[in-house]
Amino acid sequence: MISKATIDKIFSTIRVEEIIGEYVQLKRAGSNFKGLSPFHEEKSPSFIVSPSKQIWKDFSSGKGGTAISFLMEIENFTYPEALRHAAKKYGIEIEEDRRELSEDEKKSQTDKEILYKIHEIANDFFQQQLFETEEGKSVGYSYFKERDLRDDIIRKFQLGYSPEQKDSFTKFALDKNYSKEILEKSGLSIFPENTPTGVDRFRERVMFPIHSFSGRVLGFGGRILRNNVKTAKYLNSPETEIYHKSNVLYGLNQSKQAISKNNLCLLVEGYMDVIALHQAGIENVVSSSGTALTVEQIKLIKRLTENVTILFDGDSAGIKASFRSIDMLLSEAMNIRVLLFPDGDDPDSFSRKHPQEFVENFIKNEAKDFIDFKAEILLKDAGSDPIKKAESIRDIVKSVAFVQNSLKQEVYLKEVSAKFGISEQSLFNELNVQKQVQKQQISPQQRQEKSASVKLEKVPEAIESLDPLLELEEKLVSHVLNFGDYILNKVNSDNEPYQISVLEEILNHLEEDDYEIQSAVNKLIVDELKSGIANNKIIKGDFFLTLMDQNIVMKVSDAILEPYQLSNWEKSNIFPPKLGDKIAAQIEDDILIHKGHFIEKIIYQYRNVLNEHRNDNEAEYYETIKKIQTLKSLLDQINQTLNRLVTKGHIFFREQKL
Repeated sequence: MISKATIDKIFSTIRVEEIIGEYVQLKRAGSNFKGLSPFHEEKSPSFIVSPSKQIWKDFSSGKGGTAISFLMEIENFTYPEALRHAAKKYGIEIEEDRRELSEDEKKSQTDKEILYKIHEIANDFFQQQLFETEEGKSVGYSYFKERDLRDDIIRKFQLGYSPEQKDSFTKFALDKNYSKEILEKSGLSIFPENTPTGVDRFRERVMFPIHSFSGRVLGFGGRILRNNVKTAKYLNSPETEIYHKSNVLYGLNQSKQAISKNNLCLLVEGYMDVIALHQAGIENVVSSSGTALTVEQIKLIKRLTENVTILFDGDSAGIKASFRSIDMLLSEAMNIRVLLFPDGDDPDSFSRKHPQEFVENFIKNEAKDFIDFKAEILLKDAGSDPIKKAESIRDIVKSVAFVQNSLKQEVYLKEVSAKFGISEQSLFNELNVQKQVQKQQISPQQRQEKSASVKLEKVPEAIESLDPLLELEEKLVSHVLNFGDYILNKVNSDNEPYQISVLEEILNHLEEDDYEIQSAVNKLIVDELKSGIANNKIIKGDFFLTLMDQNIVMKVSDAILEPYQLSNWEKSNIFPPKLGDKIAAQIEDDILIHKGHFIEKIIYQYRNVLNEHRNDNEAEYYETIKKIQTLKSLLDQINQTLNRLVTKGHIFFREQKL
């Protein structure tokens, strides 16, 4: 259990813009930063990071909070895991609370957390075997040295070795009290039927740990070193609760800063390609680890850059794989170039033959636009056959159809027209055909499911937003969180001046007339604020940002980061009203408006009572009429105070016959 003192130190040290900057390409916008949402598809950036307030808000998905809540969202961390990750990044020593965990806290340590821990244990075990055992040194370490890897690179990628003994790691883990069930779930061990003990999945292999974006070990790739064994050369971890190969890029954790800095990602095929390029000083590189490129992997890259150069060796399998990757990257609005290395070379071998500057210049100068690349490959196969040539051009136009931007499409088609001497009109006709083909590839059932899912998401939001009392309650809570300690100068009924804080003024109002807080999150916030006042302490909004309750953290970030901050209006000499301008008048107005809507609600409830007592209780009936008339009179006074006509203003009461 992390101590409160450590949590406070973490929150006072970490920088939200630095943590989020590792995941999202941020650009300065006035006093804030802006970027594309990592949680929601969008073309215009609506993701705001505020360094001054140390919060973020994603206006496209509605999410928001602190650096810690961002890590929880993006990495699926628990609250303690996010704190530990941030502490490690900033060199903060974790101080543990020595108290015994409650039963609920013990239950919260899920299998998922244990899976992360067992992979961390395995990673340390494989590295220890590589560097500190005779077998590891003579087999695993020697292999990496044969590949010319330096020790600093071996340690950077945490490379390791799994021994020949069939249950070496399994026995090690069982001795540390990890269960057979968790070892089996992790994929690190296999427990065959009718076998008393388990066996290691990765025995007698050099090990490549596969990290998440943040650096947690999710799984492993293992390479067998003996050629006379009838088994796969490379073996990867199976799909588990924490490892989904379609969602992971090898080397991204080690390369993300270089990708963002260079605004370019080099995409290669294998583990050693990534590692060799890093050793050569070229660090903006990732690999899909031998699997077909997926949309999820592209989105990981897109957080950091929209520019990708695909590096492939010259074999036919690599070329065909690049065609599919090109279309997928284009469909995700990426800018693509492609490089084929000379025959017999791949990024690993090429980078070992040549110095860094030569490799960098080769990639920069030899990488081709995807049109030139496809034209060169396809037309070589087509030769002088006009039918094959036409098919090759159609294949290129098919790729252009995946481009999302219509202006880019036109530029690409002009390029194809000039290259092949074909009219632009013919190419545009073919482009429209290819677009129709792509649309038809989405089945009617998929379109229907997509439409239904959107409706299901939107309807509850729309219904909830129809409650004006809830909207006004949200506004009052927002005032408390932003300006709770602001002092208002007031005059009482005897015309005597007095002072009161915004927090006390709003809480006093909310306690009148047995008003019940509408939102569960607001109730938690208000209860905490009341507790603070009882202890002679006015709690400010940033107090809530350190809490574990992410609903509260999101509510507070909503309250203190306004939508107008999406645009840098000052550049156009436009200065919209900001939260806090004329705060005293805002508080007075919003309290009165909220009171008016609450009175309307009470009147509506009394009207229902009238219908119940019209015939059976005359005294109760006329007493209720008097209450309604008194409330209507109060409502009229509120409207007059607000200088609004009853029938035309923000608050109105529709006359009905009694």
